[in-house]
Amino acid sequence: MPKKNAFYAQSGGVTAVINASACGVIETARKHKSDIGKVYAGRNGIIGALREELIDTSKESSAAIRGLLTTPSGAFGSCRHKMKSIEENRAEYERLIEVFKAHNIGYFFYNGGGDSADTCLKVSQLSESMGYPIQAIHVPKTIDNDLPLTDNCPGFGSVAKYIAISTREAALDVASMCETSTKVFILEVMGRHAGWIAAAGGLAAEQEGDAPHIILFPEVAFNREKFLAKVKRTVKKHGFCVIVASEGAQYKDGTFLAESGLKDAFGHSQLGGLAPNLAQMIKDELGYKYHWAVADYLQRAARHIASQTDVDQAYAVGEAAVEMALAGKNAVMPAIVRGKGKRYRWSIVEAPLADVANVEKMMPRNYITRDGFNITDEARAYLEPLIQGEAYPDYKRGMPKYVRLKNVMVPKKLRKSFKV
Repeated sequence: MPKKNAFYAQSGGVTAVINASACGVIETARKHKSDIGKVYAGRNGIIGALREELIDTSKESSAAIRGLLTTPSGAFGSCRHKMKSIEENRAEYERLIEVFKAHNIGYFFYNGGGDSADTCLKVSQLSESMGYPIQAIHVPKTIDNDLPLTDNCPGFGSVAKYIAISTREAALDVASMCETSTKVFILEVMGRHAGWIAAAGGLAAEQEGDAPHIILFPEVAFNREKFLAKVKRTVKKHGFCVIVASEGAQYKDGTFLAESGLKDAFGHSQLGGLAPNLAQMIKDELGYKYHWAVADYLQRAARHIASQTDVDQAYAVGEAAVEMALAGKNAVMPAIVRGKGKRYRWSIVEAPLADVANVEKMMPRNYITRDGFNITDEARAYLEPLIQGEAYPDYKRGMPKYVRLKNVMVPKKLRKSFKV
């Protein structure tokens, strides 16, 4: 019986280090050629499997795969495609199994967040009942840092570093001009329900009075009067006010300040425009001159300023996923565990997908100051190790060198196409 091939796919919003996880999966699989055949990657994530659009990673050189360590975005393409429950759309899951069977795929490595963990679990369950068991391993990734059972999520550390540095640099700019110019600067960051990214902005402060002066978390209900009063006091005391605002900031009733009324592919409310909304609120009530910025894709694409810790962990979960599969594990996720003691240490353990799928990890209340506008020492102790170390890519002519894969497609074997 021929050895089984592996399938790897990237899901959802990409990160500065998701390709490091891909590198970990592919390099580790290549070390076990006696157990794993080829590693196929889905073109544009899971829809690549549904459409039978598979990329043959064996056509890439060792140097190209190694280059993924320092290359941002998704080298094979990602997608926002939420697979519904098996009861609602059994045909999609059966199609996956059909494609996997046609290409002798026995290992499924899905690199993503909570929704992909759920898909991974369902594929494992259905494949068993269909008589073609697939070892499904979820490879964690999300800049939102909201997966349970893991101390942190690969992708978050680099975003945290970018936001902390950007907040400090912007604050220095505003401080130097506030006497005659901008009084308020607002940086809008990602984070729908969990305020981990916004919290990272708090690392910019070194001493009392340093920016950011206000952080808006999804976990703390927004109070307009309290917020404006805080802005006014801060400008009066320091001459300026720097705000880091999570896009998921919401009122007590759960309504997002920036809700557009539209839905994304996962059924989530589309958010946007929080920073200008806050800026206008401040202008109307307090009359201060303002500037605002939206970190948006810049925060998750900034490989030039990635955290070495984040890169190391991203590679490690990819490597561990393959090792877990070879050890016979199924429906699990490599999770990061923080060691005890003052010196930061971490290791990888397995977490059952049944306890990971569709669960969000929020900011603990003791990580947020009593007034709800900043981070505590406990939060700082948690966050600081995750941004440590510089992992600069090589540069050429002043620009970072990023790898571009050939992405050679595997010939299709099924007659029927599948519409996604």
